[in-house]
Amino acid sequence: MGTRSDGTPPTGAAQRPSAVGIKQVARHAGVSPGTVSNVLNRPERVASETRTRVEQAIQELGFVRNGSASTLRAGQGRTIGLMVLDLGNPFFTDMARGVEDVVSERGYAVILCSSSASPAREERNLRMLAEQRVRGVLVTPVDDDAGRLDGLRERGIATVMLDHTATRSNQCSVAVDDVAGGELAVAHLLARGARDIAYVTGPLSIRQCADRRAGAHRAMRTAGWDLTPRDVIVPTMTPRAGQEAAERLLAERPLPDAIFCANDLLAMGVLRVLLQAGVDVPGDVALIGYDDIEFTGAAAVPLSSVRQPTYQLGRIATELLLNECDNPKGHAHQQVMFQPELIVRESTG
Repeated sequence: MGTRSDGTPPTGAAQRPSAVGIKQVARHAGVSPGTVSNVLNRPERVASETRTRVEQAIQELGFVRNGSASTLRAGQGRTIGLMVLDLGNPFFTDMARGVEDVVSERGYAVILCSSSASPAREERNLRMLAEQRVRGVLVTPVDDDAGRLDGLRERGIATVMLDHTATRSNQCSVAVDDVAGGELAVAHLLARGARDIAYVTGPLSIRQCADRRAGAHRAMRTAGWDLTPRDVIVPTMTPRAGQEAAERLLAERPLPDAIFCANDLLAMGVLRVLLQAGVDVPGDVALIGYDDIEFTGAAAVPLSSVRQPTYQLGRIATELLLNECDNPKGHAHQQVMFQPELIVRESTG
């Protein structure tokens, strides 16, 4: 919009209020600008009473921090990246909730993306996160190739492997013992009398799928059976892929005594096809999944599953990442391993 010759806005022009800055917030709260900056960037350093006064001033004045400007001044922002394998899987949704709760408490923000189990897409997303100048990245890797994360660390971007075990001491990780989880599932099936067991899984290049299979084999050996579960490998770990696996098993007859699925989404697809074909679950075929997502207990036949502490995975991984971001020199890398839990419901009797 133009101005008159004397430099004043034309009559009727909108009078835009000037943006509220840190100095105005400081005057309103009766503190120094440095204290306001600490409340915004390092709130743990400010006494709770002072912090409350500053936060009230921020709210009353309508102050909005200029995140991009502060990033340029400091050379780093208060944003992290979170990349998971599949945003459609409730397992990762629950894990992301744990991440979000911690970043909110610590005054950070999070950029969420998915690799869709594709190494090429994972690499593109990691490059995008680096371009966004994130402080750190939580990532569930597609495979065991740590080279893509090395590139981030060379840029000074902290990384934590989430739902994946780190093999190096200079890398934090938070995971669940999936070998133990696979063993729990198949030992339970053996205990109820199953001998012919099928393992429905996504690609064995995915570490979780391979580890759960290794646990299933270990359970058979421990029980003294010179047998292994028969693999039914599908390209994705979705309900539709579970349906395809069940159709394959029905076509191959005889059906196995029991089916162990690498996640609950597969198990729900398997269950649907078996019930439509008139197969009694668990009378004819026992069925167990993995993850214990929210919907398993509400399935047509409530599903037994191996529970993972998904929310805690997200929280602990984020705490480790932010500790490294805020204290890179004093940070001690940790490899945290949770233990899974067997949850027995009607699908295994």
